[in-house]
Amino acid sequence: MALIVSENKYHALQRLSNDQNVIAALAIDQRGSLKKMLTTKSGKPATTNDVINFKKAISEELTPFASSILLDPEYGLPASELRDSNAGLLMAYEKTGYDVTEPGRFPDLLTQWSIKRLKEAGVDAVKFLLYYDVDESQTVNERKQAFVERVGAEAAANDLPFFLELLTYDANIDDVKSAEYAKVKPHKVIETVKEFSDPKYGVTVLKVEVPVNMAYVAGYTDKDIDAVYTQDEAARYFKSESDATNLPFIFLSAGVSNEMFLEELKFASQSDCQFNGVLCGRATWKQSTQLFANESDEVGRKWLQTEGKKNIERLNRVLSETATPWTNKIAVMQYI
Repeated sequence: MALIVSENKYHALQRLSNDQNVIAALAIDQRGSLKKMLTTKSGKPATTNDVINFKKAISEELTPFASSILLDPEYGLPASELRDSNAGLLMAYEKTGYDVTEPGRFPDLLTQWSIKRLKEAGVDAVKFLLYYDVDESQTVNERKQAFVERVGAEAAANDLPFFLELLTYDANIDDVKSAEYAKVKPHKVIETVKEFSDPKYGVTVLKVEVPVNMAYVAGYTDKDIDAVYTQDEAARYFKSESDATNLPFIFLSAGVSNEMFLEELKFASQSDCQFNGVLCGRATWKQSTQLFANESDEVGRKWLQTEGKKNIERLNRVLSETATPWTNKIAVMQYI
């Protein structure tokens, strides 16, 4: 059954999408991780201005080739003003990272912002990130569920699309890139998608992981790495993820290379996974961080104008062949 949305939400989604009603968005809402990335590359602490200027460069140089951009209000507002006039604007609403003072990876909202204020700042949609382990205690997960319900209600009250980004983990496995986690990842991802597709959360679009770690799929592994899944098994997991929701959903790149992300999208399409676009971050621009940190703004921008542009153009070509329009899953509310 199609998700029914207001005309305002429908038009906002169109502003975030390309001509095929596929979301081909650029993500640069990283904050703590981006500052750490720039610090590691340069060998000296990155400043607030370093982060702001990097986001400005990404927005100015790459949004002419993306349908929209995801930023954050802490460092990203100046970058939002430099985006291409045809690019829509999503804004993160969560604090970076999660609460480390207690178990559970609990989220929190930006203290000086509300969705009303974000709307007044001109955003087309809000995004909220949640770390979730379906197998964690009921006490932990009910607390997170209630949190998402509140965000969804606030987005609905302001008539803005609500993008929910879901990052899965296992409370008993430290390394989500390990073979141990790869074995449980399909269960974690698919059940999390199923949970937050419930209408009570008020989600408009899910931003999700692919359901497997492709580095452990037979035929995609590096030398000396044992496969965790056959290609048939991986294909079934992609199809199961698609079948777990009636909402539009888009894939995040999760820090993999541009080449691997494109392979994931092709594999998804071949598996009859009906995804509706991407919010792609590091797979597009990560390699430029070293140039901005160690060379100059000019050298970094030159890379974005050439290699960064090529990354997005390759992504757009693959999306045109693999993604399906979100209009297949959404209808406009009819008023009597």
